[in-house]
Amino acid sequence: MQRGSSQLDLVLVPLGLAVMVVYHLWLLFRIRRHPETTVIGINAINRRIWVRHIMEESSGKHAVLAVQTMRNSIMASTVLASVAITLSSLVAALMASGAAHGLFGGSESQLVVGAHGEVAMSIKFFAILVCFLVAFLLNVQSIRYYSHAGLLVNVPLRAHRRPACAVGYVTTTLNRGVYFWSLGVRAYYFSCPVFLWLFGPIPMCASCLAMVAALYFLDVNKEWDKNDETSNNNGDVDGQERKTAAAGRQVAPEVV
Repeated sequence: MQRGSSQLDLVLVPLGLAVMVVYHLWLLFRIRRHPETTVIGINAINRRIWVRHIMEESSGKHAVLAVQTMRNSIMASTVLASVAITLSSLVAALMASGAAHGLFGGSESQLVVGAHGEVAMSIKFFAILVCFLVAFLLNVQSIRYYSHAGLLVNVPLRAHRRPACAVGYVTTTLNRGVYFWSLGVRAYYFSCPVFLWLFGPIPMCASCLAMVAALYFLDVNKEWDKNDETSNNNGDVDGQERKTAAAGRQVAPEVV
């Protein structure tokens, strides 16, 4: 029975991980090739417009807006990093004490379908620990880039000898902060199937499939470019807005 359970882990766990990896590879390809059809790409386009808007008038209420925006972003990353390192400490304490092994890994445990020996449970808890540590490190990097962007975005555009390069550099810095934050959130998402792996490979694989379906609806937005084309055909968008939209679609977001 134990051998059959182990074989179930060897089949369903790699299958669930493969589904997650294939989806994110597909998403990465779509961000690079068709950024206007993904939420990440659309947000990157709008951040470039926002950075130029702030740097062209970096005084008064625009400066306050930039500071508040960066502060809110740093606070969000700080909260996620704090939660991640707290959960990492909790999981490490459970691994050291062995308290959770008795609940999930006992030979008479009825909660787990699949491998639930001491080695298997150590691997599962270590995987959860890795997820939270990765989330912590990614959010720390996000705070770093947000801090740089908060200073750079308040430098007036007219003070630069090459304004276009300045906008591109600040946008890249801000985008990297957002990308690290997004990857940190993905690490939280990924910890859910890994946590369900404690109850066996079947809940883990099912949660991977459900999460990919949910992430698809969160990541994909095909209305952005479609609405632009409809507006252009009806003549409802003036020349300047069409020029801005076309330039935005040409900006493929940089992926860390």
